Amino acid sequence: MDKSLAWLKSISEVPGPSGFEHRVRDMLKERLAGVAEVSADNIGSVIFKKQGFSEAPRIMLASHMDEIGFMVKHITKEGYLKFATLGGWWEQVMLGQRVTVLTARGDVPGVIGSKPPHILTPEERKKIVAKKDMYIDIGAADEREAKEKFGVRPGDAVAPCSAFTVMANDKLLMGKAWDNRIGCAIMAEVLEELKREAHPNVVFGVGTVQEEVGLRGAKTSAGMVDPHFAFAVDTCVAGDTPGVTDDQASSLLGQGVAIGIFDSSMIPSPQLRDFAVEIAEKNHIPYQLEFTEGGGTDAGRIHIHGQGVPSLVLSIPTRYIHSHNSIIHRDDYDAAVRLLVAMLKRLDWDAYQEIVR
Repeated sequence: MDKSLAWLKSISEVPGPSGFEHRVRDMLKERLAGVAEVSADNIGSVIFKKQGFSEAPRIMLASHMDEIGFMVKHITKEGYLKFATLGGWWEQVMLGQRVTVLTARGDVPGVIGSKPPHILTPEERKKIVAKKDMYIDIGAADEREAKEKFGVRPGDAVAPCSAFTVMANDKLLMGKAWDNRIGCAIMAEVLEELKREAHPNVVFGVGTVQEEVGLRGAKTSAGMVDPHFAFAVDTCVAGDTPGVTDDQASSLLGQGVAIGIFDSSMIPSPQLRDFAVEIAEKNHIPYQLEFTEGGGTDAGRIHIHGQGVPSLVLSIPTRYIHSHNSIIHRDDYDAAVRLLVAMLKRLDWDAYQEIVR
């Protein structure tokens, strides 16, 4: 496995549900040590400052560190864990899946329990099991063992457990938490590329917290950065799976970085969108135009910071988003890095004045 794949494996597999992103933050700080100045907001977002040859404009690259997960809310007397969801889960992708309970004494493996089909009634087979009726089995004999031997407590986070896998088509990468660890990986690689490139601005790569539960870290970190421009680097629903129509999701794996034209949290800056398209075409970088009617990104908070921040979303098309196993294409990752670096080399103060006029 090459160095880049090893990095993607590590950042995909590390657990970091909303509100519990510290392991992802530590991984990014280790990766970018010596590359950028490091600071943080007061709820856990990490900010990497890469100084160019001008003091302005300030450009924010926001990539959320959190993944959808769970939190232990109750331990039954039999030792099973009842849980709340952190982020948007669909019941049909949850049952029978492995999880990791993150306790103060270490990680505890578990599985979201389900009845075997052999004992389901015909009526039960037709129903979707509600989240409130699900439980996590950690192999505890009773409540006491779960608490005293395994160290599980209400309030502990629970993360999906899934191994990073290079598929038979080695451009396709399967793993958990691509939403949005792939954005974090892109942000880190862009900052590393800028060590070798002159740029007329100050770039702030931000790993935000709690995006999946309300875009919270985007608000607090934008307050610290006070950006002139912002790019949210995230994922979008891939349209190349059975049952998904072109008008629901138009971006396809392997066809380039997706430039957002609309989502439920933001109408992006048309001038910044057109600038991104122009740069992509001039540099022969594959891109797609993407809309998302049912979701939003960190840019939804950042673009209304202060007097307003021209913002744009760049996404990696992702199959099976918000589940234990998602699939991305390596070429889309590379295209996103190339596009961001090319834009950052051009976004000077004159470009800012032109875009906001």
